[in-house]
Formats: sequence, C-alpha cells, structure tokens
Amino acid sequence: MNKSDFYYELPKDLIAQTPLENRAASRLLTLDRRGGGVTHGNFCDIVDMLNPEDCLVINNTKVIPARLMGRRAEGSGEIEFLLLNNKGGDIWEVLVSPGKWAKVGHKAIFGDLLHAEVIEIIEDGNRLVKFAYDESHGIFEEILDKLGEMPLPPYIKQKLADPQRYQTVYAKEAGSAAAPTAGLHFTDDLLAQIRAKGVAIAHVTLHVGLGTFRPVKTDKIEDHTMHSEFYVLEPPQADIINNARAKGGRIIAVGTTSVRTLESCVDDSGSLAPGSGYTGIFIYPSHIFRAVDGLITNFHLPESTLVMLVSAFSTREYILAAYSAAIAERYRFFSFGDAMFIV
Repeated sequence: MNKSDFYYELPKDLIAQTPLENRAASRLLTLDRRGGGVTHGNFCDIVDMLNPEDCLVINNTKVIPARLMGRRAEGSGEIEFLLLNNKGGDIWEVLVSPGKWAKVGHKAIFGDLLHAEVIEIIEDGNRLVKFAYDESHGIFEEILDKLGEMPLPPYIKQKLADPQRYQTVYAKEAGSAAAPTAGLHFTDDLLAQIRAKGVAIAHVTLHVGLGTFRPVKTDKIEDHTMHSEFYVLEPPQADIINNARAKGGRIIAVGTTSVRTLESCVDDSGSLAPGSGYTGIFIYPSHIFRAVDGLITNFHLPESTLVMLVSAFSTREYILAAYSAAIAERYRFFSFGDAMFIV
C-alpha cells in the first residue's frame, strides 16, 4: 500500500492545543469496524458500552520531563537534549540539538546539578551520553524533575499550564517521552464506575518514544522500518486478560500502545504470554489481530503509522470515512483531542 492512501485533509483549527478542564468531557465517536457505521456521543458513555465480562487494558507508563536545556561545558552556545531510552545506570540515548556539536567527548551542563558527556554516536544520529551529578541532591529522576520539561508533540504550540494533564491518572512506570494519549480521557471516577460494572482492568507498560511522531518516509508502507519501544506484560496481568477471554469477554485496548504490546505477546490461539523486551511491531492493513477485540483511541496524524494501525483494525475506507465525519462534526484532533471507540 502507498503512504498517500492514508492521507486526509485536516483544518489546522481542529488540532487541540490544550486539554479540556474535565478529562472525561471529550466527545466520543463510535465506529462499527466491520460495518462502518458511526455514532456520536460523550466519552463518559464508554461505561455503558463495556460489558461485565470485558477486560480493559491500559498502559501505565509515565512521561518523564525528557527535555533538558543547557549549555556547552566549553565555549558558548545552548544545547538541548531529548532523553529517549535509559540504557542502564546513568547512560541514556538522547537526541541532541544542535547535533553537529555533539561529538564523542563533548560535555554539557544543565543548571548547577547535572553534567553530561557524549560517549558514542549511534544510529539515526542519536547519542549515548553519560550523566554525572552530586547524589546529595537526589537520584537522577529527582534531578530530572527539577530541571527537565515535558516534551509536548510538535503540533502543540501552546505551553502546558499543568504538566500533569499530559499524564494519565494511572501513570506509574516512568520512561516515556510521549503520553499514551487515549488514556488521558479517563478519570479515577470513570475507572471506578467501570470496575463497579464488573469489567476487569489490566495494565501493560510500553514506554512511548519520540519515534511515534516520526513520519513515514517511504512511499510503500511495507518498506518503512518501525521504531522499537520497551514493553512489559507481567504474569498477573496476562492472567487477567486470558481469564477474561476464556469467559467470553472482549479485550478492549486503551490506545495504540496497548495494542502494540498485546499483539507482540499473543500466540496464534489468542493466548497472551508474559514477558518484556523491545517491540518493533508495525501494524498496518493485512495484520491479523489475535489479542484485541476493541480499541479506544484518539484521532491520528495523516499518513502516520498510527492511522495505519487503526485502519488495520477496521478498514482504511471506514477509518477515513469516520475521520471525515469527525471533521464535519468539528471534533478535536490529536493528543489533547477527542476519542474514538472502534469495536
């Protein structure tokens, strides 16, 4: 298939720049993935759309303040680091700007608390850097909380007043450079209503990298190389999901990150095996879903791997028609936008 097959026109004023005051006040478009029918409602309606036997699967990753602004240790000039992956200890894979400065051995200073040295140049021009700090000021994560900024997606131009609004209410495992945005619609009260209905809630962890915003550069989507992200599916959580399926319940993934994790851990029979590691699974039309029966997701960028994933879960034609309906109804798009329930 061609990348252009997944293009659609989006008015710029429909790109949500700020979150709604009430997380659950978003609108909800429901798509019948086999018949193409579309209905409109509110996100809080999701409680009524779930059955007691179902299992909701959430991604409990937590966004770290991964953008660091500093200066070069020698000479002059500002330097920006975006933390991508922790390689162990105080060594991180980072995206550096300006990249031409960051040669092996070059050092940077962030405030008075944190120093970094480039130790290797790796694929895609990213760097491995080793951080150094005075442990009397706390562990690395505590120092990062003091110095770092939340790395919002490039299409959001407004500064976020409350960084916690770019976290899900169930965020726990620090490691993401971007939020699993489908989960931003849930509140503690809404989750309590879902549990009270008898719906099981299981969690996975997939640390979202900035590769999620990387454009597809190949004309043929089959030639695209997907970025890898670290995931964890713990044994008790796999049991919760497998038990729900055994009882005839649906597995409802919250977000494309949950989908990628589940589809990376499933066997041909639909059974999930616990584990952890890096997944580079690329889901596009022709993929056979074995783990997921329903998907709660946001509206995604044209020609992105995410719109290809949701097209695989339904059809390209139904997804683009649903997006056209959402545009006509003035839905809000992307990270802080409204939601879809594809079932």
